[in-house]
Amino acid sequence: KLFSEVRELCGQCTVKKIRDLETQTRKISRHRNHLVCSLRCRDEKITPPSLRLKTGIKTSNARDIIQKAEKALVRERIRLVNNKIKTLKEEQTRISEELEAELPKELNDAVRSHVIRSGELEYLTTRDRHLGKFERLKEKTTTQPQQDSSFDFSVAQLKKWVVNVSGKQLSDHQTSVLQKGLNFAMTPDKLPVEDFVVATESACMNLPPNSAEQLRSEVAGILKTAKAPKSNITKEERDALKELRKEKDLLILPADKGKATVVMDAAEYEQKVSAMLSDEKTYEKLNADPTQKYKRKLVTILKRLKAERKITDEQYKHLYPTAENVPRMYCTPKIHKSGNPLRPIVDYTGSIGYNTSRALADLLAPLVGNTSHHIKNSKHLAQEMTTILIEEGDMFLSHDVVSLFTNTPIPETLNIIKKRLQEDTELKNRTDLSVDDIIELLSFIVTTTYFKFRDNIYQQKFGTAMGSPVSPVLANLFMEWLEQQAIATAPIDCKPKLWKRYVDDVMEVVRKGAQQDLTDHLNKIDPTGSIQFTHEEEENGTLPFLDTLLVRKEDGSVKLLVYRKTTHTDQYLNFQSHHPLHQNLGVIRTLLDRCNAVITEEQDKVQETQHIKTALAN
Repeated sequence: KLFSEVRELCGQCTVKKIRDLETQTRKISRHRNHLVCSLRCRDEKITPPSLRLKTGIKTSNARDIIQKAEKALVRERIRLVNNKIKTLKEEQTRISEELEAELPKELNDAVRSHVIRSGELEYLTTRDRHLGKFERLKEKTTTQPQQDSSFDFSVAQLKKWVVNVSGKQLSDHQTSVLQKGLNFAMTPDKLPVEDFVVATESACMNLPPNSAEQLRSEVAGILKTAKAPKSNITKEERDALKELRKEKDLLILPADKGKATVVMDAAEYEQKVSAMLSDEKTYEKLNADPTQKYKRKLVTILKRLKAERKITDEQYKHLYPTAENVPRMYCTPKIHKSGNPLRPIVDYTGSIGYNTSRALADLLAPLVGNTSHHIKNSKHLAQEMTTILIEEGDMFLSHDVVSLFTNTPIPETLNIIKKRLQEDTELKNRTDLSVDDIIELLSFIVTTTYFKFRDNIYQQKFGTAMGSPVSPVLANLFMEWLEQQAIATAPIDCKPKLWKRYVDDVMEVVRKGAQQDLTDHLNKIDPTGSIQFTHEEEENGTLPFLDTLLVRKEDGSVKLLVYRKTTHTDQYLNFQSHHPLHQNLGVIRTLLDRCNAVITEEQDKVQETQHIKTALAN
């Protein structure tokens, strides 16, 4: 009714001015609420989501810079909102003065009342919305758990991600790029068009002609406009990588444990490997490459088994050594031990015996873990410990075998396996091979353990090689025999009340004071004297075992926590790495699954979850 009266008296132009005045008034109401909310955020030290900043630099200095910048942005927003309100009020005053000159006093008063009511309604509506938003922000800030203070992501902690034991000082950019981890994938400089074309053609072979042509057309259209992703490292970091490649006197290696990147002098690495290979009991330098000789021997065995119909044509083709790569040895530094000793690992992939070794591992796997002392993993350990009560006067103890793989006595292990196979009533359901056939293949694999280091080829004379698929199975079966003998013959004063083993790591509950007696007893079990144990005692009622920390409570029950060595870096796959998203998400799921599977008490799960969030956020 009001606008109809104005239109009849003064025309449509005046109605438009009233609408403009109403719009300016409502904008002022919204901006007043916006200003109040911003002032509250400033006073409560809360950064609105739209003003939050992110950076790929994860240091305490970077976080301080971000916090200061966000506070400055809040202040700048307050200044801008004040200026906007001032501008809107000036426009409001101008329109009001024009309407006052055009409208009769009674009609002008009615228009003013209408505009004020409209502004008040807008103010109340936006006030409730801003109040709700502010309260949610405040609640989220105040209820957010405190960052895990047990893990320091300062410069000192980040140095754990790159351990420089060389004599060369790394530049900041070299350190920065290495801190991303050796599993960090750089974005490609250009799209791998050929790979997409090959994959598309492979898919088209299984499609009808029309569908295949449509797929080709769609892929071609996408590739025509697609661009390479933005680089996930800086130009300085890319230059640093080029510099590191030119450093022939340096080696960049993964740490044996903890995910750290180790920078070592090449000369020191070579000296330590040479000292290791000079052990004549374990290694022998060969004058010639034995690959062809060993291949002929393996093929002879496989042909006989095929002729006797003990393996199928398909199995024969799978086991036949088509690849002839000489196994390659490399070492990883044990930075958690004094002097940074090296752990030898042999890469058997593509070697003549690799497929046979893997097949034997699968065949023997059902023999492993059929005792009450065997532990499959940390989750299994947590389940086993839920009903355990530690009596007064008892303690946790753990034993570890010194270099199990290279010290496993082969003849004794083969005899143990032969006996186990003879007792296995399910063997005929898994294979047509006889026990003697399996032992023959095993003997071939464990007696042809050779590898190349630099330009020399070596034979491993004793033990099994770390890297061969069947080695863990052999070591496990020997350890099962040893533990049975050890427990059965242990003197009563040091006999373990609880014995749980994962490969060469053993956790026991024994009477206090029996630690050394039990260790001495274990070191006498192996008739060859090769298998020797060291032990670790509980400290303040806690004992690390595998990746768990066993905690003895006052009532004798046991709770489990996730255990991290002092060298553990909490470094996982960098989210900026050029990996598929599902792999990044898989890291999160794995860590949370371990938390829920291993930790036995809810309050500890909350703390571990926060630790995971802190580690992944940095």
